[in-house]
Order: sequence, then C-alpha cells, then structure tokens
Amino acid sequence: MNITHVVESLDRGGLERMVLELVKLQHQHGHRCQVVCLFERGTLAHELDALGIPVNVCHKRKGVDLRALARARRMVRAHATEVLHTHNAVAHYQAVLATCGLRIYRIVNTRHGMGGNARATRREWLYHRALTRTHAVIAVCEAACRDAIRRGIVPLGKVKVIPNGIQVDAFQPASAAMRKCLLRMLKLPAQTRLIGSVGRLNWAKDQVGLIRAFRQVHEQRSDTALVLIGDGELRAQLQQCAIDEGVHDSVHFLGDRNDVHELLQGLDQFVLSSLSEGYSMALLEACAVALPIVATDVGGNGEIVRDGRTGRLVPARDPAALANAMLALLQDPAQAAVLAHAARSWVERRGTLDVMVMRYARLYQGATS
Repeated sequence: MNITHVVESLDRGGLERMVLELVKLQHQHGHRCQVVCLFERGTLAHELDALGIPVNVCHKRKGVDLRALARARRMVRAHATEVLHTHNAVAHYQAVLATCGLRIYRIVNTRHGMGGNARATRREWLYHRALTRTHAVIAVCEAACRDAIRRGIVPLGKVKVIPNGIQVDAFQPASAAMRKCLLRMLKLPAQTRLIGSVGRLNWAKDQVGLIRAFRQVHEQRSDTALVLIGDGELRAQLQQCAIDEGVHDSVHFLGDRNDVHELLQGLDQFVLSSLSEGYSMALLEACAVALPIVATDVGGNGEIVRDGRTGRLVPARDPAALANAMLALLQDPAQAAVLAHAARSWVERRGTLDVMVMRYARLYQGATS
C-alpha cells in the first residue's frame, strides 16, 4: 500500500519513536511509506532518510496557514496515498482539511495519549468535526479508549484499541557490565544504586514529584543516585528543584540521548512519575530490559505494570508513596528480580512491534476486528 503518516514533527518523544518504528517495519514489509511533518522535520527524521523513506515538511505557521495545507495536499496526492494515517488531534484535522476531495481508501488516526483537552476546546472541536471523514480512531490503551468515548470525543463505533509495541529483541537485559560502564560515566562509586527515568522534562512527566520522592529515598539510602534521561522546557526548573531538595549532587541530567537502550541496561530500577500518560514506550522499554519498575497509576500504565506482578503502581502526585515503593524494591532485591523477570516475559508476549504492525495492517485493509 501507499501509506502517508502525518505528524506534527519527528522530534524526540514516545509518539515520534512509535511512528518511526511503525514506518520502518511497514517499509520492510514492502509498503511505500512517507512521513509528512506539519511544523518541522525533527531530530529523528535522519533515521528514515537513511532508509530512503521520504520525510516532507509543511513548515506550518501558527493559526490558519493555507500555504501549509496546500503543501500537505500536494504531498499526499503526489504519493498516490491509499492510507492516510495521522497521529494525534492537530495532525488529524489539518490532514483531513488538506485532503478534502481526494480519493483515499482509508483515513485513520491514532490518539497517543489520554487527550487532556476537554471536548469544548477548539482543538477537540476541530478534531471531532474531522471524524466525519475518518474510518477509524485508534486508542493506544483501554483507559484512553474509555475516556474518549465517555467524553463524547470519538463515537463508539469508530474507536479501536491497538497498544503500542517495541522491538523487544533489540533490548538486552540489564547487566553488571553495563551498570559498571554507567557508573564510570557518571563518576560514581561502585556501590551506588541507580534509579532512572526516561521522558521529556515537562509537566506531564512530573519529574518535580520524582525528585522530591528521590530526596526521601536518599535520606534513607545515601548510596542512591537519580538519572534523568531526556530534555525539555523544565530542565532549569528541575535542576533548581534538585538544589532546593538538597540532592543536586545525586541527580544527573543526561539530556537527549541516542544510546537509551544501553543506558537502561545500567540501571537498577526504573521509575515513571507521570501525571498523564497514554501507553508509555518508556515503560515497554523498561520491561524489555527486565528492570524493576515503579510507575504512577495513570492512563495505560496499569495495563503494562500490574501491581505486585510486573512492578509497583502508586498514586500520581504522591511523592511519599513513590518513595516508599522505590525503597521497597531497593531493600528487597529478590522480589525486585521476580517482578523484573515477569515484566520481560509480559512484553515478549504482549508488547511486540510485530503484533502492533499486524493489527494496523488489518485495520488498513478494512478488517473490523
């Protein structure tokens, strides 16, 4: 099939990484793919360039930009697009508007998060109107599906659930050798226990709450360090938070990295402190590396981390509960290892990219299940 994916950009993030992996595997399966970015190419676009997969940019400005819409229309038409697959609300209604009158076999949209905006906002209103020309809407977890239906954003008959997947075989379990390398890179003593988190430094990931929880952990376990992988608009604020909490020497900001797989293998524990989450790619990757996991019980996190079975779940906005769960896993390494092994087994069965791509292929072809 000729498939066009439309995104805001291919900047670094869970949505963008999922789109990249989906496009790569579709390309391997013989489909002719392109990606259209509304605003800018983003830092991940070069990965598709290397495979000869076109990444086109509309350079959209704020507000109504008819020139950008015209560019998107030309790109979709020139590709002889049969399947138009958009990602999140803005990309969807912009793409639907740009392609009015074009004959496209299937138009589908994936909602990658919980959709924090109420239906009454302009964005959700435009999105809801665009669904009249949409064959199917994909929620990435059951929680997001229920929420979209409850809020009247997506009609019951159009929404389906296709959880995100990853290339599990690309991840090696955590190892003493990688832990030693990471400790050496951070210039930390060999006995230091490394607690890590991956994600954009923004309000939704609540790294402020994580740093406050870590301060409580560090008071009891001075042999711990917190490793934050990712960057974002709150970096300076979070660095100040670490200073205010008195743990700045033990909180390490690594920024955006191309070696996340390897860094994960050096951790002792993975923590996700999100206030809002869809179906977290970072959690799937932590499962694949067989790390003990603590996550907040929001969005689809509970569909990946089953409390007491594949990790620990705690309420959001509760640094004390987060700290207690982190400490419990540090103090009971045998139980932590059991949970980590169960997480790896689960993702091997339920979280693979192959399963996700197969489900999308059936949807593109018009299958109803």
